[in-house]
Amino acid sequence: MPLINVIPGEKIPVAPMNLRLPVWRVPGWLLPLWWLARGLVRLTILAVRYWWLTGPAVAALWVYARYGRLILAGVVLAVTVACVAWWRWHPASWLRFGWYPVVARWRRLWVYRRRWPSIMATCGLATAFAGDRYVPHLVKVRCDRYVDEVTVRMLPGQLPDDWARAAQRLAYAFRLRDGQARTTDRPDRVVLRFLRRDPLAATVAPLPVPDVPDFTALVLGVREDGAPYRLRLTGSHVLVAGATNSGKGSVLWSLIAALAGGVRSGLVELWVFDPKGGMELAAGLPLFARFAYDDPESMAGVLEEAVKRMRLRAARLRGVARQHTPTPDDPLIVVVVDELASLTAYISDRKVKERIKDALSLLLSQGRAVGVRVIAALQDPRKDVLPFRDLFPTRIGLRLTEPEQCDLVLGDGARDRGATCDQIPESAAGVGYVALDGVREPVRVRFSYLTDDHIRDLGRTYRRLCATDQEPQEETA
Repeated sequence: MPLINVIPGEKIPVAPMNLRLPVWRVPGWLLPLWWLARGLVRLTILAVRYWWLTGPAVAALWVYARYGRLILAGVVLAVTVACVAWWRWHPASWLRFGWYPVVARWRRLWVYRRRWPSIMATCGLATAFAGDRYVPHLVKVRCDRYVDEVTVRMLPGQLPDDWARAAQRLAYAFRLRDGQARTTDRPDRVVLRFLRRDPLAATVAPLPVPDVPDFTALVLGVREDGAPYRLRLTGSHVLVAGATNSGKGSVLWSLIAALAGGVRSGLVELWVFDPKGGMELAAGLPLFARFAYDDPESMAGVLEEAVKRMRLRAARLRGVARQHTPTPDDPLIVVVVDELASLTAYISDRKVKERIKDALSLLLSQGRAVGVRVIAALQDPRKDVLPFRDLFPTRIGLRLTEPEQCDLVLGDGARDRGATCDQIPESAAGVGYVALDGVREPVRVRFSYLTDDHIRDLGRTYRRLCATDQEPQEETA
């Protein structure tokens, strides 16, 4: 066969296509048999797939045909009484193994399966190739009191980020409140979390204060699935960002309350900075080892003292231990700063501002291993206001004013993954999203709210043991 020289840019010559299709002549009397066989196969597949409907129906028909309607009514009554007794005896297991699986199967059939192809197409998640339509496969649905978890097998070429960007549209398409996409252990699957009821709609009451705080799991509020939210303070600094009246005080006081037992026993020292004249945090004065307010120069001096304590501790632990373990003689130092921008951006004295920035940078970069934690709150998350934002492994975004601020606080792409801080209503103070380094999806949380009476009672009950003889040092103008 001679070689064909192809000039770049020209069309490659091909042989003419054979458009004649093979013709199979089938007798007319075989068509009804073929249709009947195909229908029986489909009915069998449906019966096996929806066994939770067909099984009870077949059993009920068999009992009715064999024993009559009275026996069938007795069986139904006995099953109903058993379910009610199970629910009354152990509600948690009844909901987990009895009720929610039935709800999940029903919602899969009636809510999701019925409209799945059309919604996938309108949300841009289905595709067509060579005349065939391809739709992502709905694998399973799990339900609990608040959330539907829909597991989906993605089409080739799709990423979890594609589903994260479409999660809100999917939620509205299924007539649900909110949607979020999360990755799984399998790279071809994604889990869609749809919120049916919001457990964070109501204010969270003050939580019990543990006598010995667990620094790996401090309970500060409630997650969007109704479970307690636990903050890991071990080896982590925390940044809290939110607009005015977004609930930054709820986060700070929830954290202080969770550490109050350690303050009383001496395991924790709270070094608190309130640049707004002490109005926000002064109610907890008996809990604080150091309390600085009003004067930037004095606050810079206290921060430099914390740096000195950190360096002395590092020299003592060098070659002895890689991580600090809090004890009453060597406590965990927690530096709490309200309105951090007042210290890093809004001070006119450049020398004082540089002293504060240098001290904070050292505490953030070197303090984790030696038992120094920084908890900072601010309203303006811009880079020029907080140049060392990336040194906070744990970041909490409350209500923000602009969509771009969500990514500034929680990391690039956080808003596409469901952290819509700019859509939190003003009435939901204390609601926010928590992002951790190394964890892809942010978690929606509502922090507990402590009134002034609760805070004063907290100070009286859990005041430092040495506070009976000596009040905390206050740094004033």
